Amino acid sequence: MRFLILVFVYLYVFLFNTAVGKAQSIQKISGKVVNSTNELMMGTASVIIVQDSTIIKQQDFLDGSFQISDINQKEVLVKLTSAEFADRFLRVNYNGSENVDLGTIIVKENNNQLNEVVVTSQPSLLKYGANGNIDVTVKGTVLATSSSVDELLGRVPNVVVSEGQISVLGKGEAIIYLNGVLINYERFAAIPVSQIAKIEVISNPSSKYDAEGKAVINIVTKQSIESGIMGSASQHAAVSKFGGASTNTFLDFNYSKGKFSFIANYSLQLGRNRELLYTTRTRSNPDDYMKSELTTDWKRRFNNYSNFGFGLQYSFSADNYLSLAYSGNISDLGGVVESRNTLDNYSGRSFYATDVDRNDVLLNQFINLNYNLKTDQKGSTLFIGSQYSNYNQTIGDLIEENSLVDEETDQRYLKNNVGSRINIIAVQSDYMKTINEKTKIEIGAKFSHATIKSGTDFLIADDMNTDFELDDELSSDFEYNEEIAAAYLNFGGALSNKVNFSVGGRAEKTSYNLFTDANGIQKFEKGYSNFFPNLLLNFDFSEDWKGHFSYAARITRPRYQALNPYVIYQDPFTTIEGNPNLLPEKTHSFEFGTMYKKFDFKIGYTYKIDPIAAAALRGDTPNSYILRALNIEKGHTFFSSLSRSFNLKWWTSTNTISVNLTKSIDNFYEYAFSPVKPQIYLYSNNTFTIPKYFKLQLLAWYLGNRSYGLGSDNSRSTVTVGIERNFLKDALKLNFSANDIFHKFMVSGDYNVGQTQIYYHRTYTSNYFKLTATYNFGNSQKTTYKKSEIEQSENNRAR
Repeated sequence: MRFLILVFVYLYVFLFNTAVGKAQSIQKISGKVVNSTNELMMGTASVIIVQDSTIIKQQDFLDGSFQISDINQKEVLVKLTSAEFADRFLRVNYNGSENVDLGTIIVKENNNQLNEVVVTSQPSLLKYGANGNIDVTVKGTVLATSSSVDELLGRVPNVVVSEGQISVLGKGEAIIYLNGVLINYERFAAIPVSQIAKIEVISNPSSKYDAEGKAVINIVTKQSIESGIMGSASQHAAVSKFGGASTNTFLDFNYSKGKFSFIANYSLQLGRNRELLYTTRTRSNPDDYMKSELTTDWKRRFNNYSNFGFGLQYSFSADNYLSLAYSGNISDLGGVVESRNTLDNYSGRSFYATDVDRNDVLLNQFINLNYNLKTDQKGSTLFIGSQYSNYNQTIGDLIEENSLVDEETDQRYLKNNVGSRINIIAVQSDYMKTINEKTKIEIGAKFSHATIKSGTDFLIADDMNTDFELDDELSSDFEYNEEIAAAYLNFGGALSNKVNFSVGGRAEKTSYNLFTDANGIQKFEKGYSNFFPNLLLNFDFSEDWKGHFSYAARITRPRYQALNPYVIYQDPFTTIEGNPNLLPEKTHSFEFGTMYKKFDFKIGYTYKIDPIAAAALRGDTPNSYILRALNIEKGHTFFSSLSRSFNLKWWTSTNTISVNLTKSIDNFYEYAFSPVKPQIYLYSNNTFTIPKYFKLQLLAWYLGNRSYGLGSDNSRSTVTVGIERNFLKDALKLNFSANDIFHKFMVSGDYNVGQTQIYYHRTYTSNYFKLTATYNFGNSQKTTYKKSEIEQSENNRAR
């Protein structure tokens, strides 16, 4: 409380002292680009920091005119580029006016290249925003060698990817946006890494962003082509001693002529992958003694793991377009899952071996129809979008179960047949009204409807040659219908020349009905309403010193499959089951940060209500356990972070150190409480450039031990090195990398619940050698296709 009082006193004094302050930097640059015959040109205008050549703002223009705002620099370079004219550089200095009009700029044709300014330094990996956000450059860094977006995000500072969850340290699970529009996990997985320009980590999202998720990660792709053809083909080949070999093939194609633009992409992964889980469960009470040592080995085979999509857009003008897009992905997974369980209890020792012959097929399809309109010259925009999503999953696993008890062997066979279908329809409208350079209003509304149906048939037989009989206790049907209506309002403005703000709120009303006959018939209808306010204050103390304070309320709804109580078989004593009684998790987050030159410092606190966790709970029989998602009582997270980047002609480096303290509290599930200990996070990303020869890349991070009150997590780390060289005038790029060379990316920890001490240790196929070859082709360097999708958090829960 004392800290909050000091913060608000400080804010009050600062606001009072800066109310009459005047800006001492360039805020806006505008101009008109023509050729020698006074024809309006098309191209891109970029604002570059003079000291390190970092691009801080960029804008495309089709009618010759450009206007770039929120620059906040005393001296910059303006770079004009296009396939139509030679690059043009202009040096702009602050001369007492915030708004600089460059007037009419005459550019030369391509056969007369200008050479007044040559930018030779490497692009900075990281750019810090005054509002606490960070921009991470992908092109030209070790991040660009990633085989998937999942792997790429695991290399981004302060982002942790583990067990299918993407989190921002100190904040929690993040939702993913593509070019400013929310997407689902399957769409996210289908994004070609070769098309990604940068990653924006938004730790303090406004009410414009969906309330689902504690942070936002926005993936920004490269610009579309201006006119003509552009494409790339990339082939990855990876070899891992632990997991085996795999290949990834990526194809991207862009075509544009006149007002029409077309894009298409396809990727295919073949080969093998592996995941190994070692778990012990120990009940030390002599009257109820039991110790289970379970090893589960997923030996996956990618029969057809592919992503595909295409889109068509018609541009009425630069900011007025209609787009239609179709995309999808197929996940046809084979292989086996081998489980070995040694069980000791008061009656002796027994051994169980289970082999699952996997036959899992998932087909996801998405259709988007969207319209975008620029409504005035100040930049006001209207967006109307719709999306239909369809998920179809079939599982036909054959399970062979063997046991050795009291020197007697037993064998049986099981079939797990699952059919699941999810349909989601959503419509959305967003309007942003720009009042002036520093003031704007954002309003929007959204409605979505989701229907989930699944059926599970669990069959058992003593012999493969006999008829399988249905097990009613393990078989079930599930149906879930949900409607969410949402509306938001966000207002941004300036309190003075040195202080600007953003304040808003998002209201959401959720109603759903659920039916399941697992463990008896359950049928109920529920509804709830929530309001999520947010506040952001940005302070411009000086050109080199900036700060911010933020507050945001967020929600995390359970994933649909986490509500479905159908049984996922793991071994005779272990199943994974959903929980239809899960509640949404709600959070309140506060953050204060300051940025001095290239140092960025943050401290924050997050309070969680009904946090969603997971645990192995005892089943109906003495030795059985059910892995299930559940709500614990509450949680507290304190965090601090310090980052520093520097950029030389031959060396770029980004370094981060964070300290997090998490305390989880629950008095319902009989957790054993443990001391709370902080967790340290270290990150370093370095690129060394040997001109005309190659680049050397080194990435390393370390996430230390953590004790959070209800359990503890062990440390994990990774070290990745790579070498890269371009050929054929940069059209061909070869990269050889060694990922996680010490194989230290392993997730492990322990907790005590219901008188059982549980230890787990997961090993992934993270250590591998990979060779990547990428070839770029085409006759243009600029694009116009603006792929947009409706903001839809429901898709993120379809996992």
